[in-house]
Amino acid sequence: MTEERFLVTGASGCIGAWVVRNLARQNVPSAGLSLSGSLQRLQLIMSTDEMAQVRFIKGDIADLDTLVRAVEEFEATHVIHLAALQLPFCKADPALGARVNVVGTVNVFEAARRAGLRQVVYASSAAVYGPSEEYPAGPLAHDAPLKPRSHYGVYKQANEGSARTYWLEEGISSIGLRPYVVYGAGRDQGMTSTPTTAMLAAAAGRPYRISYGGRFCFQYADDVAKVFIAAARSPFEGADVFNIGGDSISVPEIIQAIELAEPTMRGQISYADVPLPFPARMDNSALRQVLGPLPSTLLVDGVAETMAIFRHALAEGLISQSSGGVQ
Repeated sequence: MTEERFLVTGASGCIGAWVVRNLARQNVPSAGLSLSGSLQRLQLIMSTDEMAQVRFIKGDIADLDTLVRAVEEFEATHVIHLAALQLPFCKADPALGARVNVVGTVNVFEAARRAGLRQVVYASSAAVYGPSEEYPAGPLAHDAPLKPRSHYGVYKQANEGSARTYWLEEGISSIGLRPYVVYGAGRDQGMTSTPTTAMLAAAAGRPYRISYGGRFCFQYADDVAKVFIAAARSPFEGADVFNIGGDSISVPEIIQAIELAEPTMRGQISYADVPLPFPARMDNSALRQVLGPLPSTLLVDGVAETMAIFRHALAEGLISQSSGGVQ
């Protein structure tokens, strides 16, 4: 068998860091491509020995030659594409958002084509959907109509179309995955990151107000990373996009889990009672048909592990208490 070799774009981001950590712990060679070159999120969750197993490449996915070179020189057998500008940054600079998120994704597929790879796994988003009132009651199916209301969501929808086109015209299979609210160490940016920031605040003994309420699929970053890796190893042929789904959790339940992990913060974490503009529940049965059972960490366990990582990072000076992010 050919040795697995994973190229992960956006490896310095939250999900990317957890993907690379999982691969290192499986002793699978990986290369992480990132524009920032920062390793700080990885340092939160990986040992020095684990990080030494990863080849880090600084590069811009908007540059096709960089991607082609990275895929070919690393001799990648699998590509997991996670690099993107998140929703607030796309809103602030739509042209840059389109360059990174849309052109960058086309470049990933084109680099795979030129290298002779037959599959790409990439991150779409729950932001391709519209508000809950535009859909029937119950968990939202993965083939429900897409009704994005943001530049970010529109760019992700475009990427889903590009992936289908590469299958129809070039025979490159793809699995797109739609995360919803991802939490865990390293989740310090984006519209839905504030529950994780609340965990950091509680670990530091500071009060905090989560910026939204309601219910949503609350997904532990380690579980999401494992789903991306499983998708990359799947023999799936075609081009489809799936909801990662999972349990629908309310913000008060998240706060209870934080208080359980840090009882001294009881009553110190609050939230704005404004729901996210997406359906509360998303059906992942189609994804389970492709991949089998999906990892699902209990909320209390994921929150407790996240806060333990934060306590250690605070003690080691890896995280700034005032900014809520990596230094």
